[in-house]
Amino acid sequence: MKLGVFTPLFANLSFEDMLDKVQRAGLNAVEIGTGGNPGNHHCPTDELLESEEMRAAYLAELKKRNITISAFSCHSNPISPDPKEAKASDEILRKTIRLAALMGVPVVNTFSGTAGDSEEATAPNWPVIPWPEVYTDIYKWQWENKLIPYWKEIGEMASEYGIKIGIELHGGFLCHTPYTLLKLRENTCDAIGVNLDPSHLWWQGIDPVGAIKILGEAGAIHHFHAKDTYLDQDNINMYGLLDMQPYGDVKTRAWTFRSVGCGHDVKVWSDMMSALRMYGYDYVVSIEHEDPLMSIDEGLNRAVTNLQSVLIKETPQDIWWA
Repeated sequence: MKLGVFTPLFANLSFEDMLDKVQRAGLNAVEIGTGGNPGNHHCPTDELLESEEMRAAYLAELKKRNITISAFSCHSNPISPDPKEAKASDEILRKTIRLAALMGVPVVNTFSGTAGDSEEATAPNWPVIPWPEVYTDIYKWQWENKLIPYWKEIGEMASEYGIKIGIELHGGFLCHTPYTLLKLRENTCDAIGVNLDPSHLWWQGIDPVGAIKILGEAGAIHHFHAKDTYLDQDNINMYGLLDMQPYGDVKTRAWTFRSVGCGHDVKVWSDMMSALRMYGYDYVVSIEHEDPLMSIDEGLNRAVTNLQSVLIKETPQDIWWA
């Protein structure tokens, strides 16, 4: 495995300065936003698509520093009931798949998206309970009429280009659990997999090691995010886990994103790395810094230190003792 970082936290730096900072941190990979929610601060997507010379120069900067691109990311909502949002999300996803193929990047990360409750809807609707029955009806309609048809088409495109899609299991989107991801995969193709981020699992009551076993058994783990979550039981007692308070309200929120090791101890992260190795994931662990209590540098350095102590870097030898 290699350690990398999702680069929007360095949006204020140029591409070259960002790479220098990543290199100084001892990291070997970058996950780069091409548009959508992450923005495209370090990736002029349209220009790179059009210019082979620019692509070569871009990759040369990475090679100089012994850094690879683990994934391109364009998290957004391609099945939004807002036509403008859906169109923009779809366009950047398709461009990103094409760019990934041209630049030898094997994975494109995004969200599954969330549809509205009908063709006349103007806002997304995220059903999370089966009763009253209207929620079940909405859920079924979204999957059958929006989610599966869209991702069948994108899955076919990704397969043609030799690209894997890593869907992040994020609250507010139709694929937010191992079950929903596997359900979509079964109804589309194997190009559709997961960008597994444990920070979105803990607050749902899902054990990340268990999720790795489920998704790893299916060969569905395409990418991995390293971000922690702190659960505040006193605040959970008040607000529950579906907490709508802003992320900045750390004192009262039920759960808060943290740097690796600040929500769960290093043993928990060691167990995740072992499970990833056990189920065949030998790719990049990409740090995502969204800790509201730490600066970017302190949060990133804390994550690097903790992960370097548990990352499994070498190929295992044959069992020689038995």
